[in-house]
Amino acid sequence: MTLTTRIVLAMIGGILGGALIKLTHDSGLLGNTGDIILYDLLANGIFDIVGQIFIASLRLAIVPLVFFSLVCGVLSISSSSQIGTITVKTLSLYLITTAIAISLALFFALLIEPGLGANLALPQAFVATDPPSLKQVIVSIFPTNPIAAMAEGNMLQIIVFSLLFGIALKGIGDSGKPLQQSFQRLNDVVLKLVTMLIELAPYGVFSLLLTLFAVKGIGVIGDLSKYFFLLLFVLIFHGLVTYGLFITLIAKLNPFTFFSKLRSLSVFAFSTSSSSATMPVTLRTVTTKLGVKPSIGSFTVPLGATVNMDGTAIMQGIATVFIAQAYNIDLTTIDYLMVILTATLASIGTAGVPGVGLIMLAMVLEQVGLPVEGIALIIGVDRLLDMTRTVVNVCGDSMVSCVVAKSEGEFDKEIFDSKI
Repeated sequence: MTLTTRIVLAMIGGILGGALIKLTHDSGLLGNTGDIILYDLLANGIFDIVGQIFIASLRLAIVPLVFFSLVCGVLSISSSSQIGTITVKTLSLYLITTAIAISLALFFALLIEPGLGANLALPQAFVATDPPSLKQVIVSIFPTNPIAAMAEGNMLQIIVFSLLFGIALKGIGDSGKPLQQSFQRLNDVVLKLVTMLIELAPYGVFSLLLTLFAVKGIGVIGDLSKYFFLLLFVLIFHGLVTYGLFITLIAKLNPFTFFSKLRSLSVFAFSTSSSSATMPVTLRTVTTKLGVKPSIGSFTVPLGATVNMDGTAIMQGIATVFIAQAYNIDLTTIDYLMVILTATLASIGTAGVPGVGLIMLAMVLEQVGLPVEGIALIIGVDRLLDMTRTVVNVCGDSMVSCVVAKSEGEFDKEIFDSKI
C-alpha cells in the first residue's frame, strides 16, 4: 500500500478505536479491571508513549533540516551576470506570496474559528509563556551564539545564521567546494531522515488519534472537518485568486491560459505530494508550455522548490489558530505577527518532500508558545491536504517564473498562447 493509503487507514483505525475505547470506558462494560487494561494501559499508556515518541522525532529533525536545507539553497544559486536582479525579484515574489498566503490563512481562520468549542486540556508538561515585546522580537532575530540558538531551537536565529553562513561559504570561491559538497551530502542525509520519519507516520497517526479519541470521543471529528474544509478552501482561494491576480496584473498574461496549461503538472504534483519530485515536470512545463526561457526557469524553479511553500504556510497559519482555539489559548497581535514572520522565513527552509510541513508546524507552534502536542489534532488529515498544498506550491513556482521571465524579456509569448 502507498503511504497515503496507510495513513488514511491508520487515521480511520485510530478514530474508531479511540471512540470505541471512550464508549467502553464511559459505559463501564468491562468493569474496573478491564477498564484499567483497556484505557489506562493501552490508550493512555502504550499508544500514548508511541504518539509522544513520534512527536519527539518530529522535533528531532527541525534544526538540522532548516540549517542544511537553507545553506544548500543559498549555494545552489548560480552566478550569471543577471543573477543579482533575478535573485532579488524571485526571492521577493516568493516571500511576498508566502506572506499573503499566511495572512489569508490567519484572516479566514480568525473569521471562521475552526477550533472554537474543542475545549482540550493543556498537556501537563506545557507551561504558558508571556509573549515578548515587538522590540524583543526584532532584536532576537539576530543570533549572538548560533550554537546556543540550535541547542534552544530558536528557529528565527537559525534561519538568519544559515543564510549568512551560506552566503559566506559561497563567497570564498573554489576553496570552499569540498565543504559545499559536504553540506550537500549532509543535507541528503537529513532529507533521508525526514523520509524515514514520514514513513513511520501511520504508526504515529494511529497512536495519536487513538489516544485523542479515547479521551475526547467521536465528537471531536466535527471540529476536525471544519479545519479540513477551511484549509482546503484557503488553498484553492490562494491558488486561483492570488496567483491569478499576479499573472493578470503584473505579468499581463491570460490567467485562464496559465491555469489550463498547469493541469497535467497539478495532477502529477497531487499524486507525488512532493515539490522536489515534481521539479523536473515543473521545469518542463514552464519552459515548453508557458514560454519561460530555460535561462530563467532553470533558476526560478529549483529555487522555488526550496523556498516557495505557500501551501505549507497556509496550513501553518490555520493550524496555529485552530490549535490555540482548541486549547483555549488567546494569541496576541504580536503572536500573529510572529506567525506571519516565522512561517514566511520558515518556508525558505522547508524542503519539498511529503509531510515535512508538520515539522515546520512544530517550529511555528513553539515560537508562539503553543503545545506541539496539538499537532495530533490535525495530523490525521494532513497527508490528504499535503497533496493540495503541493499543487499550490508548484503553481506558485510557475507563476513566479512567468513574472520574472516577462520582466527580464526572457519570455516567449507565442509558446504561452499556443495550444500545446
